[in-house]
Amino acid sequence: MARAELDKQPNDVRRMFDAVAKRYDVTNDVLSLGQDRRWRRDVIAAVAPLPGERVLDLAAGTGTSSQPFADAGATVVPCDFSLGMLRVGKQHRPHLAFTAGDGTRLPFADATFDAVTISFGLRNIVDPLAGLREMRRVTRPGGRLVVCEFSHPTWAPFRTVYDEYLMRALPPVARAVSSSPDAYVYLAESIRAWPDQPALADLVARAGWQRPEWRNLSGGIVALHRATA
Repeated sequence: MARAELDKQPNDVRRMFDAVAKRYDVTNDVLSLGQDRRWRRDVIAAVAPLPGERVLDLAAGTGTSSQPFADAGATVVPCDFSLGMLRVGKQHRPHLAFTAGDGTRLPFADATFDAVTISFGLRNIVDPLAGLREMRRVTRPGGRLVVCEFSHPTWAPFRTVYDEYLMRALPPVARAVSSSPDAYVYLAESIRAWPDQPALADLVARAGWQRPEWRNLSGGIVALHRATA
C-alpha cells in the first residue's frame, strides 16, 4: 500500500481508490460523522450552478458529489482517474457522463467549462500545482473554481484532538467499515501533510487563478477555496 511519504505514485494511488470504491461513500459518511453531506451542500452553494452551465467535477469518484449539479440543471461531467470508482458510479448513476482522466492531463479542450470543482481530491494529485493549472486551462474566462479539501483546524487545542483522531481513531474505524482499511492510513497521513489555508490560496494564485479566497468549515477541518479564471 502506498503511503503519503512515498510521493503519491499515481499508479499506487489509483489502485488504492479502486480497492475502496465499493464502500467508499459509506465509509466517508461514517468517518466524517455525517459532516460530508453538509460539506457537499456547501460546495454546491459555492459553485452556484445555473441551468445549462457546464461543470467539471474532478475527482468525482462514484458521482455522489456530481448528482446535485445535474439536479440543478447543469451539465456535469464527473471525472476521476480510478476506473474502479467510475464503474461503481456508472452502476448507480448511469445517466451521468463519467469520464476517466488524469488531473494533470485533463481530456478536455481549453475553456470548456463554466465551473470546475474538486472535493477531497487535490491532495491526491501527484502535482497539485499542475492540476490547478489544468483546471484553469479548461475553464472559460470569468469561470470559477471551487476546491473543497481537508485543512488545518484554526483552534490549537482542537487541532491536537483532531490529529489524534486521524492517526489513532480513524484506522480502527476504517477497519470496521471499509473494503480496504489500509488506504485510510494513507489518507490520514496525506491530510496531516497538506498545506494550510493561506498556503493553498497561494498555490491557487500561482496556478493563474484570480482573487483566491477561502472559508473554513467545521472549525477548519475542511476549507472551501474559491477563485475566478
